[in-house]
Amino acid sequence: MAIAVIDIGMTNKKVAVYNNGLKQIDARYRIFPPKMVDGLETHDLAAMEAWFAAELGALAREYPTDPIEAVAITTHGATFVCVGKNGDPVLPCVYYTHEPGEAFHAAFYQRFGAAAVLQDKTGTPAFSALINMAKGIRFAQTRYPEAFSRTARILCYPQYWGFRLTRSAGAEGTYMGCHGYLWDQRAHRLSSVARDLGAAPLLSAGLRNSWDILGTVTPDFARKTGLSPEVIVTMGIHDSNSALLPHFAKKGGSGFALNSTGTWCVSMNPVKTYGFAPEELGKAVFFNLSAFRTPIKTANFLGGYEFETWSNILMGIHKRRDIPPYQREQYRALLQEGNAFLLPELAAGSGQFPGSRAGIQEGGRAYPFAAIERGDALPPCMQDYEKGFALLCLSLVMQSLTCFERIGLSPGAQVFIEGGFRKNAGYNRLLAAALPENRVFLTDIAEASALGAAMTAKMALTGKALGDLSADLEVVYREVEKDVFPELPGYRNKWLACAAPCGLF
Repeated sequence: MAIAVIDIGMTNKKVAVYNNGLKQIDARYRIFPPKMVDGLETHDLAAMEAWFAAELGALAREYPTDPIEAVAITTHGATFVCVGKNGDPVLPCVYYTHEPGEAFHAAFYQRFGAAAVLQDKTGTPAFSALINMAKGIRFAQTRYPEAFSRTARILCYPQYWGFRLTRSAGAEGTYMGCHGYLWDQRAHRLSSVARDLGAAPLLSAGLRNSWDILGTVTPDFARKTGLSPEVIVTMGIHDSNSALLPHFAKKGGSGFALNSTGTWCVSMNPVKTYGFAPEELGKAVFFNLSAFRTPIKTANFLGGYEFETWSNILMGIHKRRDIPPYQREQYRALLQEGNAFLLPELAAGSGQFPGSRAGIQEGGRAYPFAAIERGDALPPCMQDYEKGFALLCLSLVMQSLTCFERIGLSPGAQVFIEGGFRKNAGYNRLLAAALPENRVFLTDIAEASALGAAMTAKMALTGKALGDLSADLEVVYREVEKDVFPELPGYRNKWLACAAPCGLF
């Protein structure tokens, strides 16, 4: 028995195959550039579909003795596709990074409710751009009114791809419940926003489980790929929630927080009850629904994007391509000096510090990011390659600490780091030092979202509960060594003062 996973990130798309022991035996990757439509960045759905089919077919032929019996799909959030009566998209699938402007956001909240009220009901904060489905739907209605009028269904992104494989439609909890303004977390039904948008009749209101079977592949898709027409396709799952499943299987449903690092760094804390403290409303903290419909308190920022952007600048300045190794004394010196601070946010309003101005403050002088990027300014700290990288890692840790505070990380809870930052020793060692009451672990799971999706497919094939898969799943948790930096709290106070000029903290 083998399981195929279609894993759709904003940057990387992947088709992978897992064996019965949930080991990844092969994977194919591709980056699809945006398809420009009417001046908008959109997802090239047709090209992606052709590639998924081609790679599934190639993998089926390459492993004939271990036939694929199920396909599971996991995708990034905040994305949907409007399809017509024939099942084809009727309008472009716009990138959620598109910023429609302040007037659009103001009109949205005037029509559908105050941001704090909607956050309290739906668990969704006032993200910038179109980083929730309700705003994306409203944008589609206003930008493409004629095409939107031909919409027969609005499909969440994982379920759109499942629909293309099976021609069966549905919805499941992790995606409908992830920062979309569409699901009322208190009433457990479609929200007033979904109803007021006129979208409720186009959405599947009944939520199914991520491991439920959506259908089997169509005869046409079976012919294209060489898959058996009996191959099942599961309901699909939101990628951040999928990444939690291996830890739910190994560690249970609580007592840990997951720090999933990639383009987005997402901090997730499984909690017992839903609800915000009054001071949390208006902050970039939100709730997702787990695969078991339990609340996951969540905060995020564009950590991977910031790391890549600043790294490329440093590498360009110094004509190097290596990532410097962790040097404790380099960090100790920066903390002791306490006069250089790398500040967010490169994408304004995307993280925990919407009042911050991206750039570097050093020695009382501000160096805006745009000037640094153009080469018009060079802060002294960036003239030293290792110091520049250490300062970057410090900034990422400062942002992560705020995320952990906002999701309610409790003393004694373990922290698991996954994704790209697992290889960033400076970030990991400093984060462990900054959390003296929490043990911090790196896992050996390279691609947790894909693994979680594979687990849902195995549950569908075998009828096993998630906990029953623990015996099939090997996860190594390696504890991060704790250094002691007495200067950390003082440095963080200074960093927060620089990052929050609008008095947000």
